[in-house]
This record gives sequence, C-alpha cells and structure tokens, in this order.
Amino acid sequence: MAYPSFPDVFLWIQNLPPISEWKSSSMCITIWSSSSSEPSLNLTISKNHHSSKLSFAIMADFNLPIFLWTSKPFKPTSKTMKLISEETTNLLINFIEDILHYGTSNKNSPYIKFPKLDSLSNFPDIFNLGFLTLFFLVCVYEAPADIRSGCLDVVKEQLAGCQSRQASKSLMRLLGSNLEEQWMRSVNLAITNLVVELQASQRSAFKTPFPLFSYAYSAFGLWKVHLYCPVMAMDELNSNNHPADERLRFSLNYHQLEGVFQFNHQVIIKEKWVEILMNIDNIRCDVFKLVNDNLIKKRGAGAAEKHFPSNISLQLTPTVQNHVLSLSVGKSSENPIREIGVDKGIEASFEAQNPLGLKVSAGESATVSLKPWKFEQSVYGYSANLNWFLHDSTHGREVFSSKPSKCSLLNPKAWFRNRYSSAYRPFTRQGGVIFAGDEYGDSVLWKVDKAALGKSLEWEIRGWVCLTYLPNKHKTFYNETRRLEFRERVNLNIS
Repeated sequence: MAYPSFPDVFLWIQNLPPISEWKSSSMCITIWSSSSSEPSLNLTISKNHHSSKLSFAIMADFNLPIFLWTSKPFKPTSKTMKLISEETTNLLINFIEDILHYGTSNKNSPYIKFPKLDSLSNFPDIFNLGFLTLFFLVCVYEAPADIRSGCLDVVKEQLAGCQSRQASKSLMRLLGSNLEEQWMRSVNLAITNLVVELQASQRSAFKTPFPLFSYAYSAFGLWKVHLYCPVMAMDELNSNNHPADERLRFSLNYHQLEGVFQFNHQVIIKEKWVEILMNIDNIRCDVFKLVNDNLIKKRGAGAAEKHFPSNISLQLTPTVQNHVLSLSVGKSSENPIREIGVDKGIEASFEAQNPLGLKVSAGESATVSLKPWKFEQSVYGYSANLNWFLHDSTHGREVFSSKPSKCSLLNPKAWFRNRYSSAYRPFTRQGGVIFAGDEYGDSVLWKVDKAALGKSLEWEIRGWVCLTYLPNKHKTFYNETRRLEFRERVNLNIS
C-alpha cells in the first residue's frame, strides 16, 4: 500500500540488504519532511553489536537527534540476517501493543491473544496501516510542536484514504471486538486531546482523519455495522446560550460513541418471485469514557455527566432496484401509554387551638405514564426507515428535537436527573441503549423478481445517531444535542 506522500514502510523493510552488508550500524528512511528548514522525521533500524539484536525507532532529525518512539529489540532468525515474515509479524504486534498503551489502561480488560497475521493476502496493507496509526499517535503526543502540524496533515490524508479504510476493516476483524474497542479508544483519545489543545490555543479547528470510523460485513445471514466516533467530532444539532463550565466541558469532551447494528436476513424463493426478509437482531449504542474515572473526578464534573442516545434512525436501501417489486414494513410501536389516575383523599386532625377543634384538608393528584422509547417504521421508495425516538416521560416531547426549560433543568425530580441509577431509566446502567429483536422484531420484506437469482445485490445501510446532554447531578443550565451520520454497504447473494 504505497502512499503518494508517505513511504511504503513494509516494502522498505523487505528490500533492506542483509545486515552483514550494511555500511553502517543503522539504515533509515524519511517518513516526513517539509520544504523548509524544519527537521525531518525518519524511521531507522539499528543493530546492537553486543547482542546482535535490531530495533526500530522514529527519530526527529535535529542536530542532536530526538527519538520519539523505539520498538522492542528483536533478533533475526534467518541465516542471512535479513528480515523475514516472522520479524515483520512481531513488529506489527509491537505497533498494536504500543497503540493500545496510548489509551487508558483498563485492569478489567480480558487477556486476548493476537492471531497469526503473516498468512494474510493483504498483510502489507495491514502492516503499513499499523505503522501509520502508530505514527499518528507519536505525532500527537511526542512530536515537537513546530513540526507536528505538517506531519499530521500528511497522516490525516493517508488515514482517510480508501486503502487505509479497507486495511482497517481487515485488521479490526482480526483483532476481535475487545481489542478493536481498545484500539479505537486510543485513537479517539489522541484526536480529542489534539482538538482540545487547538481550541485552547484558539487556532483553527482540527478536522479529524474522518468524522467517524465504521465498517460493515455480511455473513451467515447477518448484516453487521460497527461505528466509533469521538463526541467532539459529532455535528452540533442544537444547544442553549449558557456555556458549559470548564469541569463539565472536560467530562463531555472525553467520551466516544460506540455503536453496533445487527440485522438478520433470509432469502425465500417462491414460485414466481423471491422474498428478502430482514429483521432486527440487535441495536446497541453506548457512550464510553476515553479517560479513567480518577481523571474524570479530578478534572471533570463526574463520570455521570455525559451524553445519552436520544434518537437512532436507520435506512436500508437496495442500491440497484430494477429487480425490486415491492417493499413491506411492519407496524410501529403503539402510541405512548397514558395512564391518568386521580387520587382523592381527606385528612382530619384535632387541634386544641382551633375553636372547632378539627382540621380537615383535601387533596387530589394525577399521574401520567409514558413509554420513553417509541419505534416507528416508514417507507421512502424502496428504502425501509427504522426510527427510535426518546421522549420526555413527563410531557411526551421528543428529547433530541426540543429544548427543556430552565425549571425542568433544575428540577431534582426531572426524569433525566439520576438517569443512570433510577429504576425507571430508559438506558442501561452504563448509559447506553439496547434494542433487541424480541421487542422490535417486525420484519422488513422486499419482493424481488426471479431474474435476480444467482446474482449478488447490494444494500446501503445509512444511519443517524443523536446524543443529548441534560444535567444529571451537576447544577447547570447547559444542554446540547449532537448528531453523526454513517453510510456502509453490504452484499447479499440471491440463491
């Protein structure tokens, strides 16, 4: 995977001469340089004469070189002392481990073994992606300020490219979901730190390598989409005129959205047509912190002050529609349940100072019960639209599209206060949401002409996720809603 402005590191390593033929104790390649007098950044490989071991390093080429990153030392196993697949695999694992170490350590993280990577057909692409991601983190945290901006511009361009995104999907599948989440938290923590720094210095807003990372695949009757996005990279949909204080802003900034969308699909061949049946398996959205609880407590307003999902919209569309005959959707959830009960009571008590000696009072109370999440299905052409809306259980208003009053923000009994500990919370205890097929199992059905048999049809899965912040325990009038959009495509074999 050679980049127009970034070297093919894997190819350079493979073409290194045998170590016995080196004319010096090290070899290097320039991975970034500017046209000015600024120093370049080089990747070097050096040999240790005492131990016969090698090590890689990213170095800023000042008069007195500065080493920004150094690999673990390793000993080549080949007789020619030339790097082979085993060494490059170990080096890639070194990249991955150091990328994970840049994130917040989690003592509860399970122990995961790395699979064998060198047998992959696109191993060079994955290797270059691993180095490019590590280089991005090294630039953010280690590079001198006067050269960091220039090298980050190059890295952003490469990470946003099609080849990097394809390699990312392959690597994420290999690492598995647990390591994938740690990887994305490390990368998005670096992005968040950089954006916060640039905003504090009142410089131009830093554009992320891509607003979010997402990928999809289709296998064994399942469509699956993963997405990750730092909260700071989401578009601001609405907010009020009361700025968030510094501690609250820290808590809100250092989170990311993590989403998984799973659909079951089935092909049913009829006598004169083909039915393609899709139903929801699992929809999961979580807002996960990028730093540990101690830092959130020390510098922020607490771990409980964060955004929550307030609207999820999905659209499933066959991209080529000449074979599609019709589309049918299931029913939406029923209108919010309203239970209006009136309790009347009379209390009496004896008071000696009262001439009548008796005190009587009467009271009346009314209760309203609303289902917090409403699910709707609709059709646009041959697109099936699936929508989940969170409603204020007191007034029945959509949360993501309405602005609360100051009184409701300060009301200690408002439904969004203590929202992660209340028994009536519309979220999981961690603040996310899960929609499963047993509750939203009504199917979407496309009827397709039998001429599509034997062909592979493509579907686009497009989605919008809204996150809203309302004060939980913190006393503030600040509130906002942010939104992201993603698009992924999956294939389905009609057979």
